[in-house]
Amino acid sequence: MPRKHNKQNKLHIRKGDMVRVITGNDRGKEGKVLRVFLEKERVIVEGVNVRVRHTRPNQLYPQGGRIQQEMSIHASNVMPLDSNGEPTRIGRKRIEDADTGRSRWVRVAASTGEELDS
Repeated sequence: MPRKHNKQNKLHIRKGDMVRVITGNDRGKEGKVLRVFLEKERVIVEGVNVRVRHTRPNQLYPQGGRIQQEMSIHASNVMPLDSNGEPTRIGRKRIEDADTGRSRWVRVAASTGEELDS
């Protein structure tokens, strides 16, 4: 029976990860994740899905005009890159801290087995 309460939203992508777009109009492009929207399962990637937005003059843009801005894409359309620069699937592994005796979960690259969280 699935959880109804206290469901933790987790994605295989985190802010700051280098990712490659695997499907869509920007397929093959790589960039850094700027923002993650957990509830909607969407991410904003630097230089990917750039759209033109028309804006009125304001304090930030006194002239107004056309502004290029990255829009969000679904998290399933991107894959994180491992140390070799290749896209990889993500697994999770529990590691023990010898000093404190506590354990925590870390993301692991499926292709190389290396830890992605530092």
